[in-house]
Amino acid sequence: PASPSGAKPPNPLGKRMLYYLIARFLQSGPCNKSAQLIPRRLDWEGKEHRRSFEDLVAANAHIPPDYLLKICERIGPLLDKEIPQSVPGVQTLLGVGRQSLLRDAKGEIFRF
Repeated sequence: PASPSGAKPPNPLGKRMLYYLIARFLQSGPCNKSAQLIPRRLDWEGKEHRRSFEDLVAANAHIPPDYLLKICERIGPLLDKEIPQSVPGVQTLLGVGRQSLLRDAKGEIFRF
């Protein structure tokens, strides 16, 4: 949906995919009720329609519940090849400075 100014939000499809991956991860753990954050389906005309979480999982059967976790586990080592961290071997999603996943070659944090 467009904002009041007429501008579309940046990459709404990416956000929908991320929400799905988060919900898929939550479904397999103690927060399984939180998995009910279901993105709507878009038809070929761009109209939104409701769907069940089960339908969404079936449409994405190739995505296991730990898919997002596996992505997160791979990000750090891939980034370390390009921009080494300050403490080698310490992997975290919550690091700051040279340990941040958003670090750049100058040791600064990427800003959106």
